[in-house]
Amino acid sequence: MKEVSLLCMGTLLCSLSACSGGSKTAQATSEPDEQQLFIGDSIAVAQTKYGKVRGYILRGIYTFCGIPYGASTAGENRFMPPREPEPWQGIRPAVFWGDTAPQITEGKYRNTYSTFVDHWNYYDVSEDCLMLNVWTPGISDGKKRPVLVWLHGGGFTNGNGIEQDGYKGENISRYGDIVFVSMNHRLGPIGFSDFSGVDDKKFAESGNVGILDLVAGLKWVHENIDQFGGDPGNVTIMGQSGGGAKVCTLVAMAETKGLLHKAVALSGNITGAIDSNYSSELGKFILKEAGLKPSEMSKLQQMPWLDYIALANRAAAKYNAQNKDNGMARGAFGPVGDGFHIPMDTFYSDVNAPSGNVPMLFCTTTCEFSLSRDNAELEKMDRTQLVEWVNKLKGGNGESIVAAYEKAFPGKKPIETLGLIMSARDKVIAAANAKAVQKAPVYLAWFGWNPPLFDGRMRAFHCLDICFWLKNTDLMVTHTGGGKRPRDLSTKMTDALLSFMRNGNPNCASLPEWPVYTAEKGATMMLNDECKVVYDPDREARQTLK
Repeated sequence: MKEVSLLCMGTLLCSLSACSGGSKTAQATSEPDEQQLFIGDSIAVAQTKYGKVRGYILRGIYTFCGIPYGASTAGENRFMPPREPEPWQGIRPAVFWGDTAPQITEGKYRNTYSTFVDHWNYYDVSEDCLMLNVWTPGISDGKKRPVLVWLHGGGFTNGNGIEQDGYKGENISRYGDIVFVSMNHRLGPIGFSDFSGVDDKKFAESGNVGILDLVAGLKWVHENIDQFGGDPGNVTIMGQSGGGAKVCTLVAMAETKGLLHKAVALSGNITGAIDSNYSSELGKFILKEAGLKPSEMSKLQQMPWLDYIALANRAAAKYNAQNKDNGMARGAFGPVGDGFHIPMDTFYSDVNAPSGNVPMLFCTTTCEFSLSRDNAELEKMDRTQLVEWVNKLKGGNGESIVAAYEKAFPGKKPIETLGLIMSARDKVIAAANAKAVQKAPVYLAWFGWNPPLFDGRMRAFHCLDICFWLKNTDLMVTHTGGGKRPRDLSTKMTDALLSFMRNGNPNCASLPEWPVYTAEKGATMMLNDECKVVYDPDREARQTLK
């Protein structure tokens, strides 16, 4: 009995030694009956440039939530570039998520299938939103772990750094011995209203403050991540949907040189920013819609954020309706090609730009839009109905498009062919081709795994692959069903991601040889229960979409 007590005491002391002062690597608990969570006065305390923060250790991983990387963006800071946070005294709690950026969140929690599948994580919303989260196996331990910075989806309008459970970094941090960071930033009209045409001195950068927030977050990582066991010289940025577009934009920005070293864009790809003539004229129109003079811009800064978003969206709708033929609008609010922060021309077209040294990995899914998940009747679609659908979606040419995709992908049901046609692979090919002119390698993947949920009607939908890359298939069970089958594919994909983070090359023992992508050959890794390389299988079919 005495030996058992000593053994238990030894285990406890070992666990506490890993926690006290945060100087040693946390030890993952080996038994489910052992204590899983550690939090206390001298546990998980880390130093940042602005002061100390206290997080907690969960299942052997140090976790810090809601660390400020910028000051509040409210009031006079609205429409202005991010400012550093005020230093604090003592130890700041970092145990729960920071506020979500201002946005419309209504309808997220209705009793719908979408709520069940995605079960969004939204909490407080405010303009004090420049916060980030860190997961790491060790702090202040002298190790230099690769760093993965996650950029959330939701276009440039919605979302936050922990919107889905699949965004969480605990599992990949433990599995890969890496540091995982996610962050919030300004969105929509709050983050991308261009008032440079109203006052080109004070508001010269207002159209891009949302993306400049992310630059500030990367600077925080560069200056602080070594205290969290990370290597500031090996940072990979990764995002999905709008997050993928953010990745493409950040890589193209000269000022991110030295702040990021590899990049992964999932189901969100752009090769250019909003035209500055459009954005600046829209800014003037917003002020006019508000009934204000240029000298009264401060009133827009003091307006409640929800009221301002409503005003700006209303103004954008009116402006676009009145200027249908301007050919410039690419969505009202997003990064602006100002020629200073963001290139005005096609991204990556300068082979000597800093982006030329950044390897990139692109991935999309084979069925971004899972139309039949909630409507089983669509599974009965016949070929005639498929052509009608495509005519409506593509403005004609339905017969030619369908025939081309049937040739490229024989044996598919009409609903499956429709998913392939709508998968928007033309955009990722455009991004990959643009980046491939530079010297750093490009790799391309296509994710096609179908969850055994909703009678098999979900298919490889938009967002599904996230939890596979981040080792979260058993956490995001409403996307995968959980269990061995998705876990096995997740291991392969996570191994490839970790290899890419370390070497700029996703080749690993878990997958077949993954060739570098070129526009000529189009090498693509198909990710499914069986992974294999194909060579641009829909090249001819895509041509019919133009």
